[in-house]
Amino acid sequence: MSTSTSNEEIVPTTLGGKASDYLDQRLGIAGAAKKNLRKIFPDHWSFMLGEVCLYSFIILLLSGIFLTLFFTPSMGEVTYNGSYTPLDGIKMSEAYASTLNISFDVRGGLLMRQIHHWAALVFVMGIMVHMLRIFFTGAFRKPRELNWLIGFTLFVLALLEGFAGYSLPDDLLSGTGLRIMQGIILSIPIVGTYLSYFFFGGLFPGHVLIPRLFTVHILLVPGIILALITAHLILVFYQKHTQWAGPGRTNENVVGLPLMPVYMAKAGGFFFVVFGFIALLGGLVSINPIWDYGPYVPTQITAGSQPDFYIGFFEGALRMMPNWEINAWGHTLSLNILIPAVVVPGILFTGLAIYPFFEAWVTGDKREHHILDRPRNMPTRTAIGVAGIVFYGIGWINGGNDLVATHFNLSVETITWVDRVLIFVGPVFGFWLTRRICFGLQRRDRDKVLHGRESGIITRSPEGQFSEIHTPLPQGDLHKLTAHDVHRPLTLTEVTDSNGVPAPKLRLAKLRARATRWYFGERVEKPTEEEYRQAISSGHH
Repeated sequence: MSTSTSNEEIVPTTLGGKASDYLDQRLGIAGAAKKNLRKIFPDHWSFMLGEVCLYSFIILLLSGIFLTLFFTPSMGEVTYNGSYTPLDGIKMSEAYASTLNISFDVRGGLLMRQIHHWAALVFVMGIMVHMLRIFFTGAFRKPRELNWLIGFTLFVLALLEGFAGYSLPDDLLSGTGLRIMQGIILSIPIVGTYLSYFFFGGLFPGHVLIPRLFTVHILLVPGIILALITAHLILVFYQKHTQWAGPGRTNENVVGLPLMPVYMAKAGGFFFVVFGFIALLGGLVSINPIWDYGPYVPTQITAGSQPDFYIGFFEGALRMMPNWEINAWGHTLSLNILIPAVVVPGILFTGLAIYPFFEAWVTGDKREHHILDRPRNMPTRTAIGVAGIVFYGIGWINGGNDLVATHFNLSVETITWVDRVLIFVGPVFGFWLTRRICFGLQRRDRDKVLHGRESGIITRSPEGQFSEIHTPLPQGDLHKLTAHDVHRPLTLTEVTDSNGVPAPKLRLAKLRARATRWYFGERVEKPTEEEYRQAISSGHH
């Protein structure tokens, strides 16, 4: 409620109104709030993938705070005398004992542990799928290159955060993962030994790793992730959201729903859907039963041990690599670890980070883009993405080659050799097949524009010829099918000037021209306006 004075000044009377008026007089937030709370956001299911990441991170923070109250980040040795009798009298670290205590003695502790673990998996999976959506639709193009780099950094930090949390219980499975990580660090030439001593505080496993991982897991990495998510959302808000092509949608506007009250209401409801789904998984689907693995002992390993899904590719690459080593001058270079665990991931992650800049260089496109691409209309980009997914998937499958062998009664060696071949052949075949499919879909879209959609109605002419009647597409569908640009390869129009002097940066220009021929050399042209009118006049519809 509010009242008006003689000079028409509105004076709030409710507590909320007075508080808002107090802040507005000192911070001037009313004008900004009025403008930003009515900001328009497009409405499409694919945009909810980013919300899944945000909401699962909130659940991670809430459940992590609960677990922090009961976890003891210490590698000091104790004798267990808790509720889980099969481990009674066993020596273990305080970290493992406190995790058992959370699971069996703290009310709701096991549920919180499982919610936390499932939320971590959903968080990483959400980031991966969200980045794929951005990649395949071209949402990383100008002016969003910086936001792509922020998202990529969030992905790397999510992997680091997940591995750190996965290692904290100090059980036999997580200890095995840490042992593998130490081997990867030691494989790095020159500095590997020093890095291992610094990380573990001496010889493996040392006594300081769990406290260090705990600090990294609950403070350092979450703080950076929270800051980057904030920056990511600010940029989305400032640069305006991308949208799919459609009637009335241009690079200059956004068609959708206002932030308040519609979008916020829908977002709030979706948060509880995500929360409920993760809670359902935590309550019904067991994950990481550390009491089955036992405490970590450096001389033991669990049978059929598997990491969380996002580490599966690295595990598979290690299992796939032949046992290659170089021994020279009293030193050993372990190529069987260095190549699959350091070199290949380094190339993949670097390529993923710089791809927006590579595509902008190849296409020469410096325009701002707020309309998304249909993946079929950028066949080469889509094929590159599918090739990467195939490469990752083959490595991921090989990460469980022992389980595949036991479940399907196959030989581990046979599976490994098949995957060694597929890791090279599969991405190439996936690239070729995806481009073929994209061109086929483009030709089908072109045919729909020119001839309409099949109606299922068959007619017979006086001459006895049967034909199917095609119905014209609505104007909205025509716009969606023809709103994209058709890119063409660049050409070197002038190699030398009038004096015969080669153009500056000639080699780079030739390289770029060859890259555009590979990228856009084969294409399907959009129907022109003249072709469309001819199709109508000729009675194709």
